[in-house]
Amino acid sequence: MDQPLLRVKEAAQLLQVSKWTIYRWIDEGRLEATKIGGGSLRIFRRSVNALVDGNRTDPRPGDSSPQLKMVPLSGRRSAKR
Repeated sequence: MDQPLLRVKEAAQLLQVSKWTIYRWIDEGRLEATKIGGGSLRIFRRSVNALVDGNRTDPRPGDSSPQLKMVPLSGRRSAKR
């Protein structure tokens, strides 16, 4: 059975991104996480699965057409001039 909580490094490896991207996605609200004893950060596996499923561009078996989802660019900072 899959563990319900992932370490930052495990989530990064699963999603093939850097750990800094995981931290950014948590700040942006794309991933849900919690702190456990001693301040260790853990990411909910269900939020990783939801992120993957929500951004899937290839059709799943049984789907008639691919479902595309727009990803908001909230959290991007505007350049100061």
